[in-house]
Amino acid sequence: MASGYGSLRCTVAVLWLFSGGQFAQSEPLSLSDQLIGVTQGFLEFSIEDYLATTQTEGRYQIQVNQLDPRMTLTQCDKELTASLESPAQPLGRVTVKVRCEGSLPWTVYVPAQVHLFRQVVIVKRPLKRGGIIGEDDVSLSERDISQMPQGYITSLDEAIGQKMTRQMVNGQIITPLQMEQAEVIRKGDQVVIIAKSGTLLVRMPGEALSDGGLGEQIRVRNLNSKRVIKARVTAPGDRKSTRRTPVT
Repeated sequence: MASGYGSLRCTVAVLWLFSGGQFAQSEPLSLSDQLIGVTQGFLEFSIEDYLATTQTEGRYQIQVNQLDPRMTLTQCDKELTASLESPAQPLGRVTVKVRCEGSLPWTVYVPAQVHLFRQVVIVKRPLKRGGIIGEDDVSLSERDISQMPQGYITSLDEAIGQKMTRQMVNGQIITPLQMEQAEVIRKGDQVVIIAKSGTLLVRMPGEALSDGGLGEQIRVRNLNSKRVIKARVTAPGDRKSTRRTPVT
């Protein structure tokens, strides 16, 4: 398939129908059952391919909506084909285009839902805006992420130490937009400027001229030369003790 989820040719002859837990061979499948079966098979193939391609771990559930019983179509004398009409990925509310390309062609759009359950980070207790996330504040929980446009995170390490940008309630899923890098340096803090050149390592005292988080670049005054330079925060220090935050 060119798009990964573009189209899948399905053979109606291999469809099955369960009735009361027993395999039904005596009664032929109705056209509605054929359409649902083709849609189910196509979505199973698509979601398995999506999980493998994106290297995503999780379990899924597919629910194909019942079709209008008043719908009248001729039996197709060729194999039915199925393709994903919308959205681009086989997650959430989807529409599958089922096509008969026989002597009397027709097209039916079958709605369905694909639920994808993953272990995501949630808060274990209410958190205030501006609060720093601790180890006891978060845990992993299985949730349906098929309709989460703001995203989610799957690692506790991605959340611990971050600062909340809004208030959170118990059990709420944390999204990347609800966190920001916590500041480990404040303007006026004493820092250690580390300069490297090959095997040579030089440490100099400095003063932060702006706030900054890990990995961010800030302005620093070298207390020896009085020069103002730009340096990157490389590790957290302790603002309550004499230990200084290193910058490079």
